Amino acid sequence: MEFRYLGNSGLKVSEIIYGNWLTHGSQVENDAATACVRAALDAGITTFDTADVYANGKAESVLGEALKGERRASLEILTKVYWPTGPGGPNDTGLSRKHIMESIDGSLQRLQTDYVDLYQAHRYDHETPLEETMQAFADVVRAGKAHYIGVSEWTADQIRAGQELARDLGFRLVSNQPQYSMLWRVIEGEVVPASQELGLSQIVWSPIAQGVLTGKYEPGAAPPEGSRATDEKGGADMIKRFLDDEVLTAVQGLRPVADDLGITMAQLAIAWVLANDNVAGAIVGASRPEQVESNAAASGITLDADVLATIDEVLGSIPTTDPSKTASPPTRVV
Repeated sequence: MEFRYLGNSGLKVSEIIYGNWLTHGSQVENDAATACVRAALDAGITTFDTADVYANGKAESVLGEALKGERRASLEILTKVYWPTGPGGPNDTGLSRKHIMESIDGSLQRLQTDYVDLYQAHRYDHETPLEETMQAFADVVRAGKAHYIGVSEWTADQIRAGQELARDLGFRLVSNQPQYSMLWRVIEGEVVPASQELGLSQIVWSPIAQGVLTGKYEPGAAPPEGSRATDEKGGADMIKRFLDDEVLTAVQGLRPVADDLGITMAQLAIAWVLANDNVAGAIVGASRPEQVESNAAASGITLDADVLATIDEVLGSIPTTDPSKTASPPTRVV
């Protein structure tokens, strides 16, 4: 496993980050989830990403239990705040001071830790003054409940405004967590250049496009039984955008590229996002330990310029690149 600095900070994270969205506390039984976490640790993964909204807190609880007994200083635990939690009352969502201060305490309790290494704004809150949000994050850091602060799916302008306030308050934003893959490149035009300028790294989610870049979904064929595309509770809505025959045909064209390199298509997809210098780590999820082991092997794979050019040629105009696709809900979701 190789490691990269997170933004302009001294914190290093593993290139492959284990995430438990859609799995722990919902799709995967606790024993299987724990086995996946153990596989991640065995593969050299030290960075674990979760959020309070995942399975309404259950994902954090499962991860906390799975990591119990590990040396805390040897791990980087990441969580997030914004989406509705608890019973979904009027203050159970967003980035108000009330919700942030109460949410960090709930996350720490469920994760069985005194602090998280990175606390992330899971979306931008258009209903709360940014000054209020950043002051609350500054206080979370000063209280020792989080070492670093990041954001997720913020636009370039939002990142700029947030970083300016953070500096005034004596801390810095170190990361952004966007969706990023060969098929979804909306951060490249504006978010990545702004992040490079301001000292943030990307921690990317869905590097294999909800599983589409594994090649298991074939044009003209029904989705494999038990796959994410057939699970209405496990991301079927998210994957729909990629289940187009034109997209799936282009993805099959990547198979010879992976075969020539002697790697899986999933490893190719993960190595591709890691080829971006602004990416600190790629989040991978799993329902089985062998998936973790295989995905972790993507760390350290270098794709040369010819391979990257071939990938661009194969995919052509298929990838989504419109920067306006980076967006947070205009109002809080309850």
